[in-house]
Amino acid sequence: MGLEIERKFLVVGDRWRADATGSAFRQGYLSTAKERTVRVRVVDGIGLLTVKGTTVGATRAEFEYEIPVAEARVLLDELCEHPLIEKTRHVVANESRTWTIDEFDGANAGLVVAEIELEHPDEPINFPAWVGSEVTHDPRYYNANLVAFPFSSW
Repeated sequence: MGLEIERKFLVVGDRWRADATGSAFRQGYLSTAKERTVRVRVVDGIGLLTVKGTTVGATRAEFEYEIPVAEARVLLDELCEHPLIEKTRHVVANESRTWTIDEFDGANAGLVVAEIELEHPDEPINFPAWVGSEVTHDPRYYNANLVAFPFSSW
């Protein structure tokens, strides 16, 4: 079984950009039920279907499968809840860690969130200067919730 352990933080300033590489993401949700989310994503010409379980602390079950990109696009356009999540995901190496920074567009423009995946929930982290307040436990920042309650409406 796949297990995701990640923490989320707001991003302060632009100093992270110097070392970042990015990819455009387009994603939507077939289910945003609290007990499970089912996400469709297209990134770099690849279609992905992801099923995630309930978040407990910073941990949840996660299963991800590659699907034909043409089918992923149909699911996004015709079956997923709207608005879709549009963002650029930047990857930034810092010390021995890799951070992902999501810079949102569309209805969530202006929101920039950094995530770090961990081996265990209490793993120590050396924070770069651009990492701000932790939002791991704030459901407003879950991508699935940004569909129904976009950042632009806060």
